[in-house]
Amino acid sequence: MSTNHRFLKLSRTVHLYLGVFMVPALLFFAITGGLQTFSLHETTRGSSYTPPAWLATLALLHKKQTTVAPVRKPRPQETAAPAAASAVAASSAASSTNGVPETRPAGPSVGPSDRDSGRPKKNLLPMKLFFALVAVSLCLSTLTGLYMAYRYSRKPVLVTGILVAGIVVPLLLLLF
Repeated sequence: MSTNHRFLKLSRTVHLYLGVFMVPALLFFAITGGLQTFSLHETTRGSSYTPPAWLATLALLHKKQTTVAPVRKPRPQETAAPAAASAVAASSAASSTNGVPETRPAGPSVGPSDRDSGRPKKNLLPMKLFFALVAVSLCLSTLTGLYMAYRYSRKPVLVTGILVAGIVVPLLLLLF
């Protein structure tokens, strides 16, 4: 057997076993990433949607490699808003014209970055649909690769053992 043939055979074997070991991780990241594309893992401002706990946990594992949610510090605007609003109201009452206090909306003031800059908002849906297609394609490609690993391998028990290891190893790493 020539050196090139041995190298090609070794490359195919390494590709087969590494691919089978990575199948669970690839499926996990493709599915959770596809769900995150549509922000199904988080609550948005002004929305009554609350994500299921399992989805938020999986997204956290995908993004932060842990299932423990970090403690979020309250935003400075939220904690200082009542005091700032009363200070703004007092200063506007003092500087009003004709003795009529100037009325301002309650809540935090709108900064220059929050205002409409005159540019039309981009439609993000086409890009989101593209990334959803990428996630589905990655899942299908991974599953067809797993099918071929079983179909064309002479050692299906070894393939199954490596697949189980690809599931068990990340679970053990998550526990420790």
